[in-house]
Amino acid sequence: MGKYRAVFLVNGIMLLILGVAMLVPALLDARVGHPDWQVFLAAAFLTLFVGAGITITCWGSGGDLYLRQTFVLTTTVWIVTPAFAALPFAFSDLDLSYTDAFFEAMSGITTTGSTVISGLEEAPPGILIWRALLQWMGGIGIIVTAIAILPLLQVGGMQLFRMETSDASEKVLPRTAQIAGTISVIYLSLSLLCALVYWAAGMPPFDAAAHAMATIATGGFSTSDGSIGIYDSALIEYTATAFMISGSLPFLLYFQVLRGRPLALWRDSQVRWFFAILFTAIAGMTLWQVGGNGLAFDEALRFTAFNVTSILTGTGFISDDYSQWGSFAVVTFFFVTFIGGCAGSASCGIKIFRFQVLYAAARTQMGRLLQPHGVFVANFNRRPIPESVMDSVMSFFFLFALSFAFLAVALSLMGLDFLTAVSGAGAAIANVGPGLGEIIGPSGTFAPLPDAAKWLLAAGMLLGRLELFTVMVLFTPTFWRG
Repeated sequence: MGKYRAVFLVNGIMLLILGVAMLVPALLDARVGHPDWQVFLAAAFLTLFVGAGITITCWGSGGDLYLRQTFVLTTTVWIVTPAFAALPFAFSDLDLSYTDAFFEAMSGITTTGSTVISGLEEAPPGILIWRALLQWMGGIGIIVTAIAILPLLQVGGMQLFRMETSDASEKVLPRTAQIAGTISVIYLSLSLLCALVYWAAGMPPFDAAAHAMATIATGGFSTSDGSIGIYDSALIEYTATAFMISGSLPFLLYFQVLRGRPLALWRDSQVRWFFAILFTAIAGMTLWQVGGNGLAFDEALRFTAFNVTSILTGTGFISDDYSQWGSFAVVTFFFVTFIGGCAGSASCGIKIFRFQVLYAAARTQMGRLLQPHGVFVANFNRRPIPESVMDSVMSFFFLFALSFAFLAVALSLMGLDFLTAVSGAGAAIANVGPGLGEIIGPSGTFAPLPDAAKWLLAAGMLLGRLELFTVMVLFTPTFWRG
């Protein structure tokens, strides 16, 4: 196990960060006199103790992290973190089982937004801010992972975004630290700006802070069972829409904009595709609301823009029960669930660039059918797409469909109805949050599901957040040889 000391080291450091973060809700609960401050303090002590023990034992191993160990590290961090993050949920006044607590923590750290908690209006401030903090930390975590680690691992076509200076044999930690610093500043700045705008739009300061963290992380945890809809404010909903979009765009492009390339975002074909798909979905749903449901145009646009953006970006906020909008809306929201945002963002789902690669491959194939002797090259951002990327993306789509089908069938075998099983599987693997139907739809929670279903959905969240391959490769015998 000596060659995995660096893996233990990073896990230890992550537990130290998590333990320090637990002090924030502890202070909030202590300030209002809620007894849960003791739970958070005890959980923080245990997490810091374990994290410090691992870190001290493995200190000095930070430079030994290479490709094979990086696969193990990426997966273990996203399992160990929610395992400890679940402790405050399990021992708080919410009276949750560890299964429910782990589900909530995994949903938070993967920015999924599915919840087993109801009555959020009566929940103590510590629990509410802890849910928001988990999503906020998970958001920056997946951005750094997508930018610095997944391209090195060549996961699902992510090698398209591999930096020119990177190398598969290169040590990962120094680069990751440098990139994390730059991206974290941008991420924090957007979060603060979002909180200020929410506050100016009419949210109480505490709610503004909690919702800002969930919005930029495209997470979806709210401080109320009614989510953003509880405020019944068009200004707040349009603010949320704008910042959900900002959290779904590539963060490295923000860095380029700050360095004097103001058109970097618009020149990126992935960003243009994202806006084209988003605006098309909003326009179609708005017309349906006006023509099919008789809403006024401004009201239809308001509800449609917010809810479509929320589901497409994988955020999961709601302002209205869209499952009651009619059959067209239900089918549209189901398919929109899987799209997701751009690579290198906090968003989830299949990601826009994979649809671009698939489209380019199909277009090239049709050209070859029409002109067998012609030369056709698939391009992404005006650059040829390597065959290895094509293969990775095709494999990703196959595994995504297979994993979704497995989850849906397994959930149905546990007694769930068709709509709950299918939409629950989609919501988990696409990290969206709410499903469809009366149980796990926009107005429900995942609490009524059996424990086995919750563990299965938590595994689905992990698979979806880490782009499938990162986790699945650990279950192949070849990986552990040599």
